[in-house]
Amino acid sequence: MRHGEFRHHRLVQVYDAECQWGPDDDFFRAVVDETPAARVLDLGCGTGRLTVALASAGHRVTGVDPAAASLAAARARPGAEQVTWIEGTSALLPSRAFDVAVLTSHVAQFVVDDAEWTRTLADLRRALVPGGRLVFDARDPADRRWERWNPVDSERRVTLPDGGEVRAWTRVTGVRDGVVDFTHHYHFADGEDLVSSATLRFRTEAELRSSLTRADFVVDRVYGGWRHEPVGHGDGEFVVIAHAGSLAPVF
Repeated sequence: MRHGEFRHHRLVQVYDAECQWGPDDDFFRAVVDETPAARVLDLGCGTGRLTVALASAGHRVTGVDPAAASLAAARARPGAEQVTWIEGTSALLPSRAFDVAVLTSHVAQFVVDDAEWTRTLADLRRALVPGGRLVFDARDPADRRWERWNPVDSERRVTLPDGGEVRAWTRVTGVRDGVVDFTHHYHFADGEDLVSSATLRFRTEAELRSSLTRADFVVDRVYGGWRHEPVGHGDGEFVVIAHAGSLAPVF
């Protein structure tokens, strides 16, 4: 199945157990907290780990995601009632409604097609107030992270809330022109095996910067990791902070 870890109820539980709060969440929260009581968009919010935390910190937060199973898990979190949840994509975003927009957990890389990425940035630009900030992460292709996505290096055991254990591993199935296809494999203690396939786009820093500029964003910073390291000296990441420019968006 495609994107099963977001769309299949059992794999969503595994994803949520495996992806705990980390330094990336600390980074995004710190940036958002620079704007007190901000109107925040979490696009591709998934199971809502950061979304709910931002709302609990006093921000007015909207979480948007196309995966119903992920949103169901998000809505079940303590404090979820503080968040406005929307099932859908960036096309549904209201105009000039947000002070800050975040795309976390490499959501930007799931937008593989360049035309779709252009549309997504245009939607984000429209949704932000002039000067509003856009913050997102993407893996640096120079780090070649996908070379470590193999059954040996990627094998892990995930403990679920009920104490059950899932054995999981990842296998790359194709690499071409900055696009990486892969599958996640899951073996449950009751014998069920599930496979989830996905594709990620690894854009260079120059590609990210040029696409943002075309969408009327001004790039403020690009870090290489969650501790504000320079590109190439951090966690193999591009951590991008930009703000909406002064041009009137086209509706």
